[in-house]
Amino acid sequence: MMHCRVLRLSLLVATLFTVATARSEERLNVVLILADDMGWNDAGFSGSKVIDTPNLNRLAAEGTVYAQACASAPNCAPTRACLLTGQYPPRHGVYTVVDERHAPGSPHHRILAAESRESMPTESVTLAEALRPAGYATGMFGMWNLGRGRSGPATPTGQGFDEFTEPKELGFAKDAYRDAAGRYSPDVLTDAALRWMETVKGRPFFLYLPFHDVHAPYDPKPELLAKYEARKGVADPAHAATVEAMDANVGRVMSALEASGAARRTLVIFTSDNGGTRQYVAPLRGGKGTLYQGGVRVPAVVRGPGIKAGSVSQVPVMSMDWFPTVLSLAGVKAPDGVKADGLDLAPLLTGAGKVPGRDLFWHFPCYIGGGGPCSAIRSGDWKLIEFFESKTTELYHLADDPGEERDLSASRADMARALLARLRAWQKATSAPCPGEPNPAYDPKVAPRRGREARGKGGGSGQTEQTTKKSAKP
Repeated sequence: MMHCRVLRLSLLVATLFTVATARSEERLNVVLILADDMGWNDAGFSGSKVIDTPNLNRLAAEGTVYAQACASAPNCAPTRACLLTGQYPPRHGVYTVVDERHAPGSPHHRILAAESRESMPTESVTLAEALRPAGYATGMFGMWNLGRGRSGPATPTGQGFDEFTEPKELGFAKDAYRDAAGRYSPDVLTDAALRWMETVKGRPFFLYLPFHDVHAPYDPKPELLAKYEARKGVADPAHAATVEAMDANVGRVMSALEASGAARRTLVIFTSDNGGTRQYVAPLRGGKGTLYQGGVRVPAVVRGPGIKAGSVSQVPVMSMDWFPTVLSLAGVKAPDGVKADGLDLAPLLTGAGKVPGRDLFWHFPCYIGGGGPCSAIRSGDWKLIEFFESKTTELYHLADDPGEERDLSASRADMARALLARLRAWQKATSAPCPGEPNPAYDPKVAPRRGREARGKGGGSGQTEQTTKKSAKP
């Protein structure tokens, strides 16, 4: 009798394991590819007429493009935190890339900027942490930029990733496109990601692939550089070559999914961490580091089972929306107590319904790049930006003026007041810091030292160096 009971128990365990494995294999895989500094119109599917991006174009043809997609912040670190947590910056406190060149109280700042966290709070729940309890293998290959180190609670392995590989581990210096042997960093990084995908066959997986492409300075492949140097209408051949090289690696990931048979049950999301640099985002205004459209508008495309193919949506979406959307499509509940600010886009993607209208908010209470401390709200086609240093606002109607050239704050003072009131209410509700106190160390003769030579060994958080402004010649 005991033998029979043990046998029945063994059969029951085996059956449950088989059912669990089958269910696990049916779960949706997730591939999230994040470009670095890729402008809204750098890809063919989003408007480029001179850069070849056949793989991204194919992804767009087989999925849904969000033509009004925006990053949740105008630079790298905060957007990554928003993407992974589904929350606005005031929730996690990462407002900018921590950089001593722009530390609060620097003499070139008129007001005292807000302090930014370098990493997310350990209690923040990332997409990897939400997916892993559902049986997902989680791997990240690329730029974390939310703190340093390979272990500890604020690192990728402490925030839900089973596997973390960064370019440094593969032999590449910080931000370098090539190593001593001449290997191209995005290619080698993709190699590592594809090897990992092979090791997790039979399990649902979440692959987070945040490329360094297309961050300047560029070091393009010679054959691609020559191609674009010979092509008419290309403003920057090195930039164009870097975009195409990244597109090729996106294609390699897609081919691997197809070869393994996993493509039919894999959600692929491609987007960028912020807008591009100013010379690449025309006719939009601004660029990385500003809350004008050039600084926050990004390319975005999604492909997967049940998602409408060849569709273009004009619904404005943000980086933080991918957290609840992925969980919804994967059939995974967010952990207890986790509240995402992002919007679940699944009904739009699958055609099952509409999503509620909402106001969108940006909060950047820091100095960096070409912008100062500011906050913004978008409601429909109306957008208002509040500048903390000057205590002024600007109002634009994006449908009529996508380049934000005509400030309507005076002629539509009623709309400006209404939007500012809603922005202030959101700031209060999220405990967003709103700087305004004069900086006692401010010196109008001092300007920040810009460029890589001003950075210390830590890259974006090296020692501050300033230069004295030269008087303009008459």
